[in-house]
Amino acid sequence: MKKTFLTLVLLLVCISINAQTIFGKWNSTNDDTGEVDSVIEVYKKNGKAYAKVIEIKDANRQNAVCNLCEGSNKNKPILGLNILTGLQQDDDEWSGGTILDPRNGKTYKCYIQLVAPNKLKLRGYLGVSLFGKTAYWTRAK
Repeated sequence: MKKTFLTLVLLLVCISINAQTIFGKWNSTNDDTGEVDSVIEVYKKNGKAYAKVIEIKDANRQNAVCNLCEGSNKNKPILGLNILTGLQQDDDEWSGGTILDPRNGKTYKCYIQLVAPNKLKLRGYLGVSLFGKTAYWTRAK
């Protein structure tokens, strides 16, 4: 009985700790439709946060490319594209990197912050964060 109880407590602690991180899979919602249009995986590499598109929900856009992107991302498939690069942790916020919007091909400075166990706030901006846009991603199941 004790082993079962301890196993259950350990499992709950692990789930709770995992839910308190920016890392994992997140649903990105289309601003126009309000529908989830892609799944983004946020991962850690060399102490920094990165993210890539791992699923596109619209079957007609599975082979879409970033034709509005510039540089090395020009005409790359959106599926698998790194859209978030080089964010460093500063307390409860990750900043100092960039985010790419494949819809318009533009790259913005950004910061992200876990505002709830299953809700991630992203702020992309030009210059100062006052001039930008905020989006929220929900944790994918």
